[in-house]
This record gives sequence, structure tokens and C-alpha cells, in this order.
Amino acid sequence: MADEAHSLAVFIDFENLALGFERDREPTTGRAPRRKAGETLDVNAILERLVEKGKVIVKRAYADWGRFEKYREVMHDSGVQMMEIPERGKTGKNHADIQLCVDAMDLCYSKEHVDTFVIVSGDSDFTPLVAKLKENGKSVIGLGMKGSTSDLLASSCDEFVYYEDLAKHQASPSVSATVVPRAKRPAMKLLVDSVQALQRENKDVMYSSLVKDTMKRKQPDFSESGFGYRTFQAMLEDAERLGLVSLRVDQRSGTYVVVGLSDSEK
Repeated sequence: MADEAHSLAVFIDFENLALGFERDREPTTGRAPRRKAGETLDVNAILERLVEKGKVIVKRAYADWGRFEKYREVMHDSGVQMMEIPERGKTGKNHADIQLCVDAMDLCYSKEHVDTFVIVSGDSDFTPLVAKLKENGKSVIGLGMKGSTSDLLASSCDEFVYYEDLAKHQASPSVSATVVPRAKRPAMKLLVDSVQALQRENKDVMYSSLVKDTMKRKQPDFSESGFGYRTFQAMLEDAERLGLVSLRVDQRSGTYVVVGLSDSEK
């Protein structure tokens, strides 16, 4: 399967993630990481990182949502299906874990086109689930907090992403206000962000179609015509003229390949 065709199912152990965020400690110092007053878990940063890896087909988060009321709106706006697991004394957490595992395996067996599963948790209890998914030919990505993620779980996944590392990639190169016309800045910023995302995924050959697919996964309503371009090729040519990206023409297909960001945008 082509890299750009990956279909993802995301399962979030929200209690583990949220509580880990609130009590996380820096691994080297043991101190709580510096956060702004009132800072909350950035759900959008997690989902934006995952859409860089492919098309997200399923998004489910498991929790007793009465305990995490402040996250309801952002979860709803992000299209995450909130699975209500009422806490029942000491067994509530285990019930959420079990339900997540059952749903993941059900999807594994019933939806062959879903080739990648994302387990958002740092709990070692999910290690057998990861092994079973891989046994059934699925790729597994894990995501959790550095200070509260089990080494066993992280090493069991095909790839593990730490939440703290997401912030390092959020500060994308600025699109020069003096070079890029104001009306075109949102499109050019999205283009630069998408090229960065593909570079993080180690894509050496970035065909124009792959770049555009990535842009539309990040922003489904994107259309180059809305920014005055007749074709996406014309937008890429303008981006190169503005010094944002470097292009070459693929000799076999005749289409553009994005070589990378210009030196000023790296």
C-alpha cells in the first residue's frame, strides 16, 4: 500500500492521557514541566499530527466524560466519538480499557482497509492489544506522555510519538508578510506546513499529488481556486517564485516534485 493511502483508526484512552498530562514530570529532573496557567491537553495537536500519516477513518475516545467536561466541546468539534464509560468504583478504568480493546479488535477483523491503528495511551495494559493487532498484519502507532508511558508499550509499537514532541513541530516556518500577499498567506502557510509534515514522515519524493492530498487531510475545505489559482501546479509555481519551496519536474510523469523548503523557510 502506498504511504499516502494509509487508513488510520485512532483509539484514545483519554483518562490515561489527561491525567498523565496533569501530573507529568520531566524524566531527567522529576519536576513538573512548565505550562501556562489553565493550560489543557491539546487534542487538536494530536489529531493534526496523525492526519499527516494518512486518512483518519475512526476517532474514538474512552472516558467517564462527566470528569472531563471541559474537553467535551473540543472533542465534538474535532469529530471524535466520545465513548461514555461511567466510573464504577475501582473497576471503572479497567472497564474503559477492556471496551477499547474489544472495539479495536472488532474493527481489526471487520474493516480490512484500515491498515494502521493508533493507541493513544501510555498504559502497559495495552501491550497485548498491540501484539494482537500486529499479528493480524496491522501497523500500530502509539502516542503518550514521556513521563507516564510504559517502556514496554512504547517498544511494542511500530512507532511511538511523545506528546511533548508535538509542540516542537507546531512552530512552523513563518510565511513572510513582506513577500507573500495577504490573501495568499493561508494557502502558502498550509503548503509549507504540509511539506514539513511529509519531511517528518521521511518522504524523499514529494509528488504534487501527495502534497495536495496532505494539505486536504489537514484542511479538508482547501481549494487552490479559492486563492486565485487555476490549478495546483500554478500554486506551486507561485510558491517557488516567492521563495517558499523548491521544485523539479519528474521526467516520466511530467508533474512537479517538491524537493523541499527553500533555505529561508527551513
